[in-house]
Amino acid sequence: MWPQDPSRKEVLRFAVSCRILTLMLQVLTRFLGSSTPIMYWFPAHLLQDQEPLLRSLKTVPWKPLAEDSPPGQKVPRNPIMGLLYHWKTCSPVTRYILGYFLTYWLLGLLLHCNFLPWT
Repeated sequence: MWPQDPSRKEVLRFAVSCRILTLMLQVLTRFLGSSTPIMYWFPAHLLQDQEPLLRSLKTVPWKPLAEDSPPGQKVPRNPIMGLLYHWKTCSPVTRYILGYFLTYWLLGLLLHCNFLPWT
């Protein structure tokens, strides 16, 4: 079962160490990401301060619903979808934050579906 050649033992030890390190990093990242709201508060704070589209939503006394929209015009219920619809008019800070989270989501989706380590 265990290889007798010393070089094979070193390779096996290296492979096991890499696997344990990868698993520990994945678990730690998932715990920190799900239990630390600061990672999400800071980008939300930046979006509220830097994005005029979100400030204009706060000043409107009513929020238009998707059912109340005129025919042919789509009014999003989610403010993030509104930012994505108006990508070219967003501030650079908003573009960077949305780009980071969208890239992280897309890479995680692609790598996880292919059984590759992604945290």
